Amino acid sequence: MESLSQVVWDNRLLDPSGSRLSKPRTRGLTMVIDKGIGLTAFEELMETAGTYIDVVKLGFGTPALYPLRVITQKIKLAHAYEVTILPGGTFLEAAVAHDRVDAFFSTVSMLGFSGVEVSDGTIELERERRSELIKQALQDGLTVFTEYGKKTWGSRIDTDSLVRTVYTDLECGAEFVTVEGRESGRGAGLYDENGSCEDMNLLQVVKQLPDPYKLMWETPLKSQQVWMLQALGRHVNLGNISPEDVLSVESLRRGLRSDTFVEA
Repeated sequence: MESLSQVVWDNRLLDPSGSRLSKPRTRGLTMVIDKGIGLTAFEELMETAGTYIDVVKLGFGTPALYPLRVITQKIKLAHAYEVTILPGGTFLEAAVAHDRVDAFFSTVSMLGFSGVEVSDGTIELERERRSELIKQALQDGLTVFTEYGKKTWGSRIDTDSLVRTVYTDLECGAEFVTVEGRESGRGAGLYDENGSCEDMNLLQVVKQLPDPYKLMWETPLKSQQVWMLQALGRHVNLGNISPEDVLSVESLRRGLRSDTFVEA
């Protein structure tokens, strides 16, 4: 009888699509939103699914609420699994609103975060100030994810403005630009009140960019994940994935679920 250490699935069964990339990836990224799971759950998440996670965002302003031991251990675990970990963009927006940006970046660096998210989903942020924040983060050695779109119920994406923002953010040094979908996936940004995205004009955005894989699409709902994978392909970057859905999303990417099943 073979040792269990030698038991592996056939490659065709591991990835029927035959196209999944290994880490470090520059496309096909999965960003997880952590809204406050405990340290044990986070460790189990990394052990079980760390191979399939590229980015973890500690949502909203939750980084301010963790006991120091917990947040530093989460950051340490993320580094061990080659996962970029960053505070949610709303936290930086709070720092801007309260004139505490330097203090924010200082603490982010001391804690060991590997990235930040620059957004204006809640506040109004002038273009010049947005660029300054991107460059300040880069000077601190952080990977920058920006976000486009408002969190207000009923807000929608303006495609021309999105394209201009993507070009400028990338020129300033941002690594990826996330398109707003909220953590609920309903009523703002990409999606209507039912969580549906039927605006095909949004998908025309990718044709106007030199590298469409610089976009991250927030897709917290399974229907949105399937829609994006079918519309933009298996290498699309998906964000705001809940911890419990990581293996489900990876199954969709590989064609190991009925919605994206790959025939022989």
